[in-house]
Amino acid sequence: MLLQQFTRAFHTTRIALAGVEKSALATLRKKTGYTFANCKKALEKHNNDINAAEKWLNEQAQSMGWSKATKLAERTTAQGLVGVLIHGNIGAMVEVNCETDFVARNEHFKNFVDHVSRICAKYTETTDFDGDLWKLGFEAEALKNLRMADGKTLGDHLALLIGTVGENASIKRAICFKTSNDLQLAGYAHPTATNVAAAENTTQIGKYGTIVAFRGSEVDDELQKNLCQHIVGLNPVKIGEEGKDKPVANKDDETCLIHQEYLLDPDRTVNEVLKENNVTIIDYQRYECGEATKNERLEQAEVSN
Repeated sequence: MLLQQFTRAFHTTRIALAGVEKSALATLRKKTGYTFANCKKALEKHNNDINAAEKWLNEQAQSMGWSKATKLAERTTAQGLVGVLIHGNIGAMVEVNCETDFVARNEHFKNFVDHVSRICAKYTETTDFDGDLWKLGFEAEALKNLRMADGKTLGDHLALLIGTVGENASIKRAICFKTSNDLQLAGYAHPTATNVAAAENTTQIGKYGTIVAFRGSEVDDELQKNLCQHIVGLNPVKIGEEGKDKPVANKDDETCLIHQEYLLDPDRTVNEVLKENNVTIIDYQRYECGEATKNERLEQAEVSN
């Protein structure tokens, strides 16, 4: 009896797969990450044409995503990732949120963070400005209206992501830097598997991130990374000016960057390290995934009052 059941199931499976090429099915599943059943259905509808099947799957996922996005819109997205991309004199840092840390570790989600970072960087490349530094922040609605190479907006691709991962997601914010003359950029995300040298034109992804604009003729990759790590770790409120901003009595309460104890060597201040290496920090931005933005804090204060 058991043998008959196995034989019947085996033949049923063979019949079901008769119209689908196994190699095409394997390729489509690896390429898209969609389920066996959905990939099989797509190939059956498109006569084993992988490209057509992939297009159909994405359209279906996006359609489902818009529907899910509407249904899940009120669900809190407190988890997520920060992406940091440095490409020459262009820097972009973004925060994308989701409901659970499990989805934040999903490759589809990480790839989307990379896409958002690159679209912001591409937008920044086309911007003309006067001076040494151009810096612009994006809120959620503006980000969703940015267009990708396929003509669709980031909002369209966000819906596709929601349809794929099955929970609410949102593009929270972004900050873009562009420098000229001798001003340089460094970026870092924590925790990350890459170092600053390897991160050129690679989106670093973590729970925290920073971009630093600095001036210095010989600032090696290690020092750039260490300064970024310091800002991520000690969260200064401002850079500070020597002679104008006085250090506080309790060093643990110091929020002025130049007066903080250097993270990698507490016997020295950040200002001493900068002087030793002939470096001047001009500006920086730090993101922490899930933190309230300035606008959100103002809205919360209005509600409280």
